[in-house]
Amino acid sequence: MNGARVVFDLDGTLIDSAPQIQQAVNLALAELGLAPLDLPRVTSFIGNGLPVLAERAHAAAGVAEGVPAFEARISAHYNRISAEAGRLFPGVREALDRLQTDGACLGLCTNKPSDATHAVLGLMDLETTFGVFVGGDSLPQRKPDPAPLFHVLDRLGTGPAVYVGDSEVDAETARRAGVPFVLFTEGYRKTPVDRIPHDAAFSDFSGLFAVIQSLIS
Repeated sequence: MNGARVVFDLDGTLIDSAPQIQQAVNLALAELGLAPLDLPRVTSFIGNGLPVLAERAHAAAGVAEGVPAFEARISAHYNRISAEAGRLFPGVREALDRLQTDGACLGLCTNKPSDATHAVLGLMDLETTFGVFVGGDSLPQRKPDPAPLFHVLDRLGTGPAVYVGDSEVDAETARRAGVPFVLFTEGYRKTPVDRIPHDAAFSDFSGLFAVIQSLIS
């Protein structure tokens, strides 16, 4: 594993953030006197970054104000909430520690805004875990454009590379980058596992090390 570059998505892969995102959306809707959206609906909007999520929630709730203003409301609430609450999926910390101990270089490639990503990494005590991270507003492009993933991989050095994510967006990003994709099946995907292109899949982080090791051997 020494020198291997392992890059992760964040929401739905390492952290279960959907409840906090739902809360931020519903606080923004409440400010406008609108009814809340349920968790499955908001979860279905996650994956393409905050602008797309705001646009989808805007349409679903019938928001009258413009999308940019509504997005700013959501962002303000989420930046506060993300610094106070959140949850790693079971086994994540142990899996990351084992990869690092074995010499893997870890990176993060997410569509979550950079400020919120910083807040989450600080909350989870993961600030020094990832050598490089790219947020959804770090570059002009965001996933599924491969540029963010290329950016992270270039800064992690050379060596075998793997991208770990939970969604159709992550699978497409890896495909465009020509990088093997490992699918976490318990995240926020919207289609069946067998319809998402992947090189390997796992449902429990206790098995991730073996999955990655088999791909890069």
